[in-house]
Amino acid sequence: MKNVLRKQLFSLTLDDLRARERELRETIFKFRLQQQSGRLDKPSMLRTLRRHIARIRTIMNEKIKGTNNSVNVALLK
Repeated sequence: MKNVLRKQLFSLTLDDLRARERELRETIFKFRLQQQSGRLDKPSMLRTLRRHIARIRTIMNEKIKGTNNSVNVALLK
């Protein structure tokens, strides 16, 4: 499953990866609000989403370093 997800993510462009990361961060924010109010059904989803973000960031770094080593790391943010 993880390898399939990785292949799918690697086929996306950097802009698509940034957009996907932003969506996941917004989802984590919503889940944290639910957690604070005691309405979060699956607390394990927070960990899963954080891991997805880490995968996306890793692939973004690989793409940047693979295409142009002189690219500034600030482009990731």
